This record gives sequence, C-alpha cells and structure tokens, in this order.
Amino acid sequence: MKRTLALLDQSRAALETCGYCPKLCRAACPVSEAEPRDSLTPWGKMSLAWFAARGDVEPDRDLAATAWACTGCFSCREHCDHRNEVAHTLGAARAEFRALGLAPAASEAVIAGFEAQRHATAEALAALAREPGVQATADTALLVGCGYATRHPAQARSAIAVTTRLFGAVRLVDGCCGLPLLLAGDRAGFAQSLSRLSEQVRGAPRFVVLDPGCALVLAEHGAKTLVELAATRLDAFHRVPRLAEYPAVRWQDPCKLGRGLGIYDAPRQLLSRALGRAPEELARIRGEALCSGGGGLLPQTMPEVAARIAERRLDEHRQVGGGLLVTGCASSLESLQNRGVEVADLVSILDEASRPTDG
Repeated sequence: MKRTLALLDQSRAALETCGYCPKLCRAACPVSEAEPRDSLTPWGKMSLAWFAARGDVEPDRDLAATAWACTGCFSCREHCDHRNEVAHTLGAARAEFRALGLAPAASEAVIAGFEAQRHATAEALAALAREPGVQATADTALLVGCGYATRHPAQARSAIAVTTRLFGAVRLVDGCCGLPLLLAGDRAGFAQSLSRLSEQVRGAPRFVVLDPGCALVLAEHGAKTLVELAATRLDAFHRVPRLAEYPAVRWQDPCKLGRGLGIYDAPRQLLSRALGRAPEELARIRGEALCSGGGGLLPQTMPEVAARIAERRLDEHRQVGGGLLVTGCASSLESLQNRGVEVADLVSILDEASRPTDG
C-alpha cells in the first residue's frame, strides 16, 4: 500500500498555490541560492510535499529531506503575491515524514538530545539566577532562551541587566519553549514543552523574551521581545563612545524578529541611541534582508549549506565597507561569529548603553 501524507486536507490551498506557480520566488530562498537545485526552491519543496500528499510519489528519505531544507526565514512569503506560508506547511510535512520514519538522522538527534539540552539549560539558568536583580517572586518574567543560556551566557547576563534597569527585578523562566522539537517534527514533544513553560508565565504582568524565535512561538502567551519593550524607553539609553572606533556599525535584520514578528524600527532606534546617529545599513534590509542560515535546524541537517548562507550574508557586509555587524538572535550570532567579521549582539550594546554614567 502506497504511503501518503495527510497534508492535503489541511494545507491544500498552500500546496496548490506553490505547485501551480512558475517558481517566481526561487531567488528568495537562501537554501536554493546556496545549493542551486530545483527541488530545493520553495516551489520544489512544496511540490514534492504536494505530490506525496496526493499519493503521486512514494515518500522516501530523499524526498523527505527537502522539507528540512528550509531555514524558516519567511523570505519566500515576502516575495509571494499570495503571502503563502511555505515554512509552516513544510513544518507540518516534517511531522508527517517523521511519523513515517523518514526524518533525517541529524533531526532525530536533536529530539534525542533535547532532554539533555533542557538539563543543561536549567544548570545555566541556575548560574544566571545569581545575577543582581533576579528574584524568584518578581512580576517580570524573563525568558532568555536555550541558545543564549547555554552558548551565549554573557549576552544572557546582559539581558538580565537591561531588563532589571528598565523594569525592576526579574524572575527567570526555567525551561525551553520547545522550538527545536517543533522544527524536528516532534509536535507532541513541542506541545508538552510549550505547555510546561506557559504554566510558569501564566498571570505574569510582563513576559519578556530575549530570543525572537522563542518570542514568535510564544506570542499568544503574551511574550514581548526585549528589543521592542526597550524601544518604548529610549531615554534609558545613552551613547556608547567605544562604538565610534568602528568605521561602520550595521544592523542585520534577524528573520524571526523582522519578517517573523514585524519588528524593524525598534532595533534601529536603540542602535541610534548607542551610536548617537543612525546605524549603517546592509544592501538588503527589512523584508528583503538575507538570511544568516542559522534557523530551521539547517546547521544540523545541512551544515555546509548553512555555512554558505552565512558567508553570503557576511560577504554583503564586506562589500558595503565592513565594520561591526550587530544582530539580535542566538542562531544568527552563532552562524555569523568566527568568520573573519566582528559580530555583536544588540543586547550587549544595550547593556553598555543603559549603565549609569558618572555625569
């Protein structure tokens, strides 16, 4: 009996819209730009899922792998006249391919290692709980995100410092929103993790999230990014003199913060306070911004392609003059660091810009 996907009922319009399209958004996809194959364009990935859903082709590992060839950057949606939600549909396809036992091994490894990752995050948060301003009963709940907590603790400490200066004492949310599980196709695991975390923030007067990927999946639970909240209190930030040493300071629009949450002005306003002027820009910005290659589990499932995407973003930075590149996302920070360009996280700059001055 031929195996099929149950996608057709819930995603028929999205699949057909892409399937009948003449590949007009192919240049919008960072994956197919880095690995030029028709099967990796938005049209190709959606068409293959559509064919599998209809039973026209037998799903196998090669076909299933195309659903993971997506960073979830939403660039194809921005270039689509129909605003088709390709990333969400491919996410649903991942879950169904996984149910058939066809998920990539690297994706399954993320699920297998999630419990260990959760424990590592809890240990990192226990250390961060000793930072000034952290109180277990504070009204403001702060989620720094697993990536920041375990791999970028300095930026996590900066987030605590900035949040406490703006809003007073904070309590750290202990847990993970489960986004890695969602991206790996484990929807049950994601729902369980999300439920566990949402219980911690239920009734919190203010729920602040550092990582935009976490904020995106937690939006319906009242999550607000630290960046957007900080921009409502611009007077709390002052100029950072050391930034004048750079020939240019450029903002890199993270996909989840920009195209995902629609937050473009807030980080630029905050950087302007720290610089004393508007930051320089890359050639492609806002809705047209290039992806850094760090999302969608692509660094795990297609590491070489993810690296090429990151280099493309950095090449754009070099071509317009270089300098300091500033981002605001844990996965972007990881993708862009240690590649011959100085990269900083916006929260580190906000930490400096909000410290009390002698004057």
